[in-house]
Amino acid sequence: MSELLFETIESVSSLIQKKKVSPVELTKLTLARINEYDPALTAFITVMEEDALIQAKVLENELQNGEIRGPLHGIPIAVKDLLQTEGVCTTGGSKIFQNWIPDEDATAVQRMKEAGAIIIGKANLHEFAMGATTENSHYGNTKNPWDMTKIPGGSSGGSAVATATGMAFGSIGTDTAGSVRLPAAMCGTVGFKPTYGLVSRHGGFPFSWSLDHVGPMTRTVKDAAIMLEAMKGYDPKDDSSVKKNHVTYFKDSLKNLKGITLGFYEPYMFSGIDPGVRHVIEQAFDQLKFLGAEIVPIELPGINEALNSLKTIAQSEVVSFHDPLLKKHGDLYGDDLKYRFQFGRDISATDYINAQRTRKSFVQNTMRQMSGIDGLIGPTNVQSPFEIGTMVPEQAISNMFTLGKTPLANILGFPALSVACGFTQSQLPVGLQIIGKPFSDKKILEIGDCYERSQQWVQALKMNRNYIG
Repeated sequence: MSELLFETIESVSSLIQKKKVSPVELTKLTLARINEYDPALTAFITVMEEDALIQAKVLENELQNGEIRGPLHGIPIAVKDLLQTEGVCTTGGSKIFQNWIPDEDATAVQRMKEAGAIIIGKANLHEFAMGATTENSHYGNTKNPWDMTKIPGGSSGGSAVATATGMAFGSIGTDTAGSVRLPAAMCGTVGFKPTYGLVSRHGGFPFSWSLDHVGPMTRTVKDAAIMLEAMKGYDPKDDSSVKKNHVTYFKDSLKNLKGITLGFYEPYMFSGIDPGVRHVIEQAFDQLKFLGAEIVPIELPGINEALNSLKTIAQSEVVSFHDPLLKKHGDLYGDDLKYRFQFGRDISATDYINAQRTRKSFVQNTMRQMSGIDGLIGPTNVQSPFEIGTMVPEQAISNMFTLGKTPLANILGFPALSVACGFTQSQLPVGLQIIGKPFSDKKILEIGDCYERSQQWVQALKMNRNYIG
């Protein structure tokens, strides 16, 4: 029965609706998996065993009465512990909030519950989402299941590990400079950052309100589309929320990629890339071409200035939120966060305004460059995961920029997908990133789904999950 935990949301949903699997049975299996493997992996801060079983029984009764909420009915899902859960401790990965119990759910969590998802637990993260490694001195370091001496990526590392190892069918993560996509790539799963404003951030600890996103983390692209469809939509509690009604779920998969044009900017996408990772990505490009896609070179003028502006914006915005907490609880923060706050305090109002101007100009220029193409492609991670415990505080800001190419989509606010595309010779996963135009979320998911379904190794991966340890 443990093999059931590695099926897709789509396939298990069908079994539930046919009453071949019960939500209570599935939840108990998932909790048993967590009890067996999480002590070593540290993917969770809080396991919601009692609450999850109560949710499962309610959904079981609905099922018996012929009530089906949708494809997420009875599916166990993890939530990054940056997002509020009503009546359940939400720590933000910090000791400061170790006893805080919110009185409401984050909007994304609420919508997942309404869609029938069972919240199985709160996933571990880099403290306050401010790092790319998910090394957490307060709640333990999350380990990469492919090599437990290595980081899983971050900051949504616990969410990625829970999803990869059958401890959840999917997870909700947050992404400010790649915190959904980088750990997904490093753990061999799928991560999707939607268009800015498509999914509400209400009820989450902010990192950078002009860069933060909430998105799904799953084992397949189709499952990410299922979760996104449930989470998205206008929320008056989030000032960035958009009122556009965009369908993101697709029932039928693309048979090929004929007519799809993808842009590639090699000077950025391949800078700092490990040769083994590059080889995997070039093979993925060949597969995209085999499927019918055309890959064309493009320019991204001003990209270095734009990425520097992201650092300025993120570090100044995060200090504005944490400053009151620092005055009361400064000694409780991790050393790498203290370093980041020091950097943020040195940013002037003029620097911040100029950074936002640089960002706006870059977005406009990039839209012009993307005229006539469907998306940008490149690696998600350019380096393989490094060993836990080798990072120094001074690397806290640079890690997200040296490990992967994810920050580009955040400064743009465009939708971005990471889909597993192979392994290095050391058997560590590599992610392919596809970045679309604003509100082309469905198209990017369809492209990624077509690529994923064409890869035989993906199917083999689903049959061999004995990688832990």
